[in-house]
Amino acid sequence: MARMIFVNLPVDDLERSMRFYAAVGARNEPKFTNEAAAMMVFSDTISVMLLTKPFYATFTPKPIADAHASSQVLLCLSADSTADVDALVDKAAAAGGKADPGPRQEMGGMMYGRSCEDPDGHHWEVMWMDPAAAEQGAAAFEQQSA
Repeated sequence: MARMIFVNLPVDDLERSMRFYAAVGARNEPKFTNEAAAMMVFSDTISVMLLTKPFYATFTPKPIADAHASSQVLLCLSADSTADVDALVDKAAAAGGKADPGPRQEMGGMMYGRSCEDPDGHHWEVMWMDPAAAEQGAAAFEQQSA
């Protein structure tokens, strides 16, 4: 079985957050959704768990960070093309998020990325990488900058 990732995010308004994630391409999994949490599925291996702040607080004694005021994590989703990067960021902005809170990543046709924030301020990177550059790894970027 493939390893899966469940990104758990504290949210102020569960319904608003569900609408946002649906607008950017996730689907709701009703089996794991109730008044305190919602599972939003991006793929067979990536899900975002939207947790109301009171429910989120049951998992940790630490204070919940205000993602609008501080950075706790940078989340990244891959895209199939540069157009798909732009489309996802545009959808995020249209759904109540914020487009491009971070700098665009344009690396000579080898990689292209933009970013967006959800309504709660969680920062998502969206990136496309040329398959040939991905195959070479860091060496491709070193060759470009030489």
